[in-house]
Amino acid sequence: MKPLRRWQSECIVQALAHFQNGRHFFVQATPAAGKTRLAAEIAKCLLEKGLIDFVICFAPTREVVAGIQRTFTDVLQKRFGDTIGAVGAAYTYQSMAYQSNDFWDIFNKFRILLIFDEIHHCAGHDPLLSNSWGQKILQYLQDQATYTVGLSGTPWRSDSLPVALARYSDPDERLVCDYCYDLRTAIRDGVCRAPRVTLIDNSMIQLVEEQENSSSVRLFSGVAQLLGESPVSYEDLLRHDDILNAVLDIGIHKLGKVRRVVPDAGGLVVAADIEHAHQISEILHAKGESFVVVTSKTPRAHDVIEQYRHSDICWIVAVSMISEGTDIPRLCTCLYLSRIRTELHYRQVLGRILRKIGIEDDMAWLYVIAEPVLRKFSRRIADDLPDDQATLQTKKLAEHLEKARTDHGAALISNSGGAEVEEASAIEHKKYPEKSKLLVNSDFLTLSFSNYYRQYLLSLI
Repeated sequence: MKPLRRWQSECIVQALAHFQNGRHFFVQATPAAGKTRLAAEIAKCLLEKGLIDFVICFAPTREVVAGIQRTFTDVLQKRFGDTIGAVGAAYTYQSMAYQSNDFWDIFNKFRILLIFDEIHHCAGHDPLLSNSWGQKILQYLQDQATYTVGLSGTPWRSDSLPVALARYSDPDERLVCDYCYDLRTAIRDGVCRAPRVTLIDNSMIQLVEEQENSSSVRLFSGVAQLLGESPVSYEDLLRHDDILNAVLDIGIHKLGKVRRVVPDAGGLVVAADIEHAHQISEILHAKGESFVVVTSKTPRAHDVIEQYRHSDICWIVAVSMISEGTDIPRLCTCLYLSRIRTELHYRQVLGRILRKIGIEDDMAWLYVIAEPVLRKFSRRIADDLPDDQATLQTKKLAEHLEKARTDHGAALISNSGGAEVEEASAIEHKKYPEKSKLLVNSDFLTLSFSNYYRQYLLSLI
């Protein structure tokens, strides 16, 4: 295997020292830095020292679980997985809901190292402020595991809830990490590619609105003005053929240049939904590009991803299948056309193209429509722990807690004898009606763009 990176060696030393007096070790390391290898090496050290009997890992997806099993098998040189004689196994967080009492009893009978990959998926310090996965950690694992390692590249949650097993400082309530490894340092060390984020805009956008007896024409100088001063939504832009053709042409041009040097370099298109993915695939087909599509409806999606990983196909078009933890090193170009506009998701997608293959492999390219929220996220990519994300939002937490107490107090009292909570989440999130869809190419409203698209390359790191 490759030698350990400097940061991994440092972190292992700190983890072993921490475990002399503490049980929970929290690592924030930028996506693609090598967190899985780090976790496997920590497990190896603890096994060799005779401090643990088994290793159990949890991760958000089957794809990530498969990657963990490969890495741990290679590092430990032992069987790892659901097989006789294994030294441990990896499971999805979803599987927690279906584990038997015999499984949870393992943590009472043996010395277990628990590893939580992308632990920000698990919310919970208080049973009232926990999602279902966080509740399982509080109920079965927090006090029973011999040691735990929490891993995350983006250790915060979009709902502002605290991350399970994380610690927050008093009184400023900022996340406390036992070890941090940020993107700027990873690029300097040659661990990750440097991202080149490009915002795609258009300075001559025309919107024609035809009414019963008249029509009006409005001009907009950019995407931000269009979205702020018209009924056109960001999702309308994502589905507009002119926008898709422009963004895909830019991505195809960049990937083509890279493939002249690296013939198997690949590109990722993050689509909004299944219909959108097929719309994109039709355009790629018309342009003569090789591609695969992978969605939650794709038969044997895991095998499709695995085949793409080892092929020289240009593009993989995905809906929520290639996000955090998925390891496809040849991906170096990404077109972000998702309707999800959270900083956590945006950064995790960027992480899919940051993993380096060789010494000269030092750049990655992300293209995104110049929507104001995504523009803001893009400008602070270099800040791994933004203040407004890595700090608990006390007011929001108080509101969550008050609502949880009101809605679920009676149920929790009736279960105070220790009965297992069965709800998927202890918090009921409000559902707001979706904004009415705008048929941009209808008989009533027509949106058109000039042929000249502006590209703003952000100087980030």
